[in-house]
Amino acid sequence: MAPMIDPALFDQLKAKIEEDATVRKELDQIVDELNQHVSFTQGILSRIHSTPRSKYPSLAPQITQGISSTKATISKLSAYASNYPYYKYNHKWTRTLQDAITALLLSSWLGFPSSPSPSSDAVVSEPGNLLTPEQVGSIFAVPINLKDRDSFHLTTEEYLLALVNVVDELSRLAMNSVTLGDTSIAVQIAGFIKDLHAGFQVLNLKNDILRKRVDSIKYAVKKAEDIVYDLSLRNLIPASAKAAEGESAAQ
Repeated sequence: MAPMIDPALFDQLKAKIEEDATVRKELDQIVDELNQHVSFTQGILSRIHSTPRSKYPSLAPQITQGISSTKATISKLSAYASNYPYYKYNHKWTRTLQDAITALLLSSWLGFPSSPSPSSDAVVSEPGNLLTPEQVGSIFAVPINLKDRDSFHLTTEEYLLALVNVVDELSRLAMNSVTLGDTSIAVQIAGFIKDLHAGFQVLNLKNDILRKRVDSIKYAVKKAEDIVYDLSLRNLIPASAKAAEGESAAQ
């Protein structure tokens, strides 16, 4: 009587399990490396809360280097992860990738360059402007929201969650900048956050986590508005900031 189970079956299963373990270990190592670079960049960026804008140039070299190292590691992650099913392993890097996007969006908004020596095709953003998902993908050299193939990419959800993180950081900066005597950036931040909140309102969000995070933006808006209101009562808003706020409201 022939055996009911082919003995080779479990050898094949063992090989697949070992291959999966190898892939997971390699991904863990790359993501750990990415997290180190992102944490370094976040650490330097955190100094904006105690550094006047006039001293931002002193932070630029380290921030730019951190983003450059982040870009290189994301490239390594993309090359390796694209050999395997995206949705089987993306949970390993999505949180760290959100943090990387947050650092890039925030540093760009503040006017820090994303490259130590910008090339002719580099993405350039003026201070106060928001990078689009496509610009983020261009800087990190990875596709956005892929639908036609199973490969590494940045998702719209990761971009939006990172944007909520940026709102949190800017809301905090609005208060700390006033302490440092820079009231104009507090007004600029308030206008930017209000515009973002209005933009989020038009989105039909299906992701529960994203929807809850977006709901929190209203508290950041109120916090920023309260700061501007207090500055207005004290007549501490520069004329240039008032003009910019009026233009934003008119739009």
